[in-house]
Amino acid sequence: MTAQLTLILGALGGMLSVVFGAFGAHALKDRLDAYSLGVFETAVQYQFYHSLALLIVAALMIQLPASSLLRSSSLLFVLGIVVFSGSLYVLSLTGVRWLGAITPLGGLAFIAGWVCLMAAGWKLLGS
Repeated sequence: MTAQLTLILGALGGMLSVVFGAFGAHALKDRLDAYSLGVFETAVQYQFYHSLALLIVAALMIQLPASSLLRSSSLLFVLGIVVFSGSLYVLSLTGVRWLGAITPLGGLAFIAGWVCLMAAGWKLLGS
């Protein structure tokens, strides 16, 4: 992924986090039970955190365009948002419980993205 695409996806993810958060707080609070609303809020929260992380990675990619670790981090954060937050959104809105089984895969993508970002920092400081 390029710095430009990472920046765009980070900004899009942040914007959608605000939209989904407002939707959850206003339109869903009377339609979902407490458990489902909590699941929805968790999805928004993780999407927002990792959208901010994408913006940070984009800024680093501008300085280090050849870093495969930063490109991997970017891709893994996007994958994590889609799988982790996406599965939680669908789970909370539809009640389809088997989707909860794929949510941890998105969590693993988030963790791997942070590991790649840490390794990129380690490599930068070591050079």
